[in-house]
Amino acid sequence: MKNRILAVDDDPLIRSLVRDYLSENGFEVLLAGNGEEMNRALAQEAVDLVVLDVKLPGEDGFSLARALRSCSKVPIIMLTGQGEEIDRVAGLELGADDYLTKPFSPRELLARIRAVLRRREPAAVDGRVPSTAPRGDVRAYPLSGWELSLGSRRLVSPDGRAIDITNGEFALLATFLRAPRVILSRDQLLEGTRMHADIYDRSIDVQILRLRRKIESDPNQPKLVVTRRGAGYLLDSEVETVR
Repeated sequence: MKNRILAVDDDPLIRSLVRDYLSENGFEVLLAGNGEEMNRALAQEAVDLVVLDVKLPGEDGFSLARALRSCSKVPIIMLTGQGEEIDRVAGLELGADDYLTKPFSPRELLARIRAVLRRREPAAVDGRVPSTAPRGDVRAYPLSGWELSLGSRRLVSPDGRAIDITNGEFALLATFLRAPRVILSRDQLLEGTRMHADIYDRSIDVQILRLRRKIESDPNQPKLVVTRRGAGYLLDSEVETVR
């Protein structure tokens, strides 16, 4: 069965280019020129990935990505303006899986799509950092009084409060939970959280700082997510599983 891609861009030439090239390479392609057309397409068809332009008439790509991510885990590749680093960072913070700057080559878009779809597939256990997607029959991970539920992406504190976490924070914590007391490098964490390395590896430090603010009693003296200078980070806690 062909993977179905939804390409959302207000430029009809770009839409035609994307449709023709991806169709020639084995994909089924749906097209939309704005948010309304995107939502109509998603209501009618299931898609495997959305290519979403940031600059759209009416509701912009950021708002559409935020709304889509709140109700769906479908992969998103954002199309951003060249040199607009803030757009790329904002897109990833909203839960996009990758980005591509305009103008882009169809070949690179194809490569990015294939890479994102591969990362969404369950990975074999071969020493690599496991995917953050729920695996087997594990439903939740309790640790040090905290509990992260995989299906609902719900983090509950030791005193029973639900803690709001972003998609990036969830992916980061889930990656640590699947490898407790193992030092993970920035590259491994970037892979585990599906954040794109072209941004900068210090983006992982920002995500860890934000996660510490939510799960550490003193973020300046962390006891759970610990730094190992020159090597990476580790989750210094016993981790159980709920099945």
